[in-house]
Amino acid sequence: MTVESDALESLIDVLRMRFEENTHRHEGVRWADVQARLEARPDALRSLQEMERTGGEPDVVRSDGAGDSYLFVDCAKESPEGRRSVCYDPEALASRKKHKPAHSAVGMATDMGGRLLTVAEYRRLQELGPFDTRTSSWLATPPDIRALGGALFGDHR
Repeated sequence: MTVESDALESLIDVLRMRFEENTHRHEGVRWADVQARLEARPDALRSLQEMERTGGEPDVVRSDGAGDSYLFVDCAKESPEGRRSVCYDPEALASRKKHKPAHSAVGMATDMGGRLLTVAEYRRLQELGPFDTRTSSWLATPPDIRALGGALFGDHR
């Protein structure tokens, strides 16, 4: 899917406003730098557009320090409704026989062109404000934990 020019302009405006309203999430980062990187990466814009479309609120939460890349995270206070009640990954989804959810968190993230946050990234997000006070988010789970049949999730405690 490509981002049409009108939709692109609208998305950039929404991201800019959110960026300006939440400067505590990305101290020392300039919007002009972020916008230039986004406009050079249509795949990133598609991913951000999908987050917005599904009720998310993507925002920059950090840069790599050299200004070469930015981490956008869904900063919605709670997991959007359409992304709740899902299994961890496609394997878990395939194994469900009863009360099978419509999708998996890993599958949704992949479909959107993104990925799940690591535990460290999620902890950093929680330092920026209270997220997931009533919901929880699946987190990238190491293979050794998945091999035991488990998966990690985070919420605000």
